[in-house]
Amino acid sequence: MTAQLIDGKALAAKVREEVKAAAAAVTQKYGRPPGIAVVRVGEDPASLVYVSSKEKTARELGFGSWHHHFPATLSQGELLAVVQRLNADPLVDGILVQLPLPKHIDSNVILAAIDPSKDVDGFHALNAGQLFQGRPGLVPCTPAGCMRMLKEIAFDVTGKNCVVIGRSNIVGRPMAMLLLNASATVTVCHSKSDVAAEVRRADVVVAAVGVSKLVKGEWVKPGAIVIDVGMNRGADGKLCGDVEFETAKERAAWITPVPGGVGPMTIAMLMHNTVVAAQARLAK
Repeated sequence: MTAQLIDGKALAAKVREEVKAAAAAVTQKYGRPPGIAVVRVGEDPASLVYVSSKEKTARELGFGSWHHHFPATLSQGELLAVVQRLNADPLVDGILVQLPLPKHIDSNVILAAIDPSKDVDGFHALNAGQLFQGRPGLVPCTPAGCMRMLKEIAFDVTGKNCVVIGRSNIVGRPMAMLLLNASATVTVCHSKSDVAAEVRRADVVVAAVGVSKLVKGEWVKPGAIVIDVGMNRGADGKLCGDVEFETAKERAAWITPVPGGVGPMTIAMLMHNTVVAAQARLAK
């Protein structure tokens, strides 16, 4: 068996077209497009790449887009004031504070200050609580993209054994909640878990721990679905995921490549969240 690839680039393009149509409908109905504001503090090179990509995508989809860039010397109080101004701006439907922030700023304090209705990253405690209770809300973009991938290949997780490797608030925990809300049987693995044993019985594996090739291909159950969220540099300097791709693809039914798998879906789902936020706010 050789796995079929879940093409994240192609699916992300499909999602963007859906979002573009929805954004046009918002503009026609309410007289203005959905608006997203991105806040970046400091000169982290990866953050610059991510923010530039988000800005480009937002413009292509017909959004209003604003990039607020500040030096690394910005104080926590000054950043809170920026967030409060964006909370009050009627043209802004989504606020994204790019992480990481400088060490003197508590990211938890900043994220908690974002209006939950504009929290398009889905990190606010209120949105996390909505997800925990199985209620509608803004969902973190990467896990939402993973669920869309499963939908795209018409895989029903109902009753299936789904293993999530990693328990971060950004991917692992919300991923587990989304699967649980979809009636999957969910196991969350972490540094104290017997990862090999859990993967061997999993119908779906979502690897999101940030360790190069942690999941060995021989662990993968024949016919399983493997979604690799990891983005690492291997010993050869090439990008690779958390899963040993070459051996895993010989056992899995479907697998995401790295790069070109989950990554492109994250920005697409961010734009989806922004349209959802705009629709909800403007309908009031």
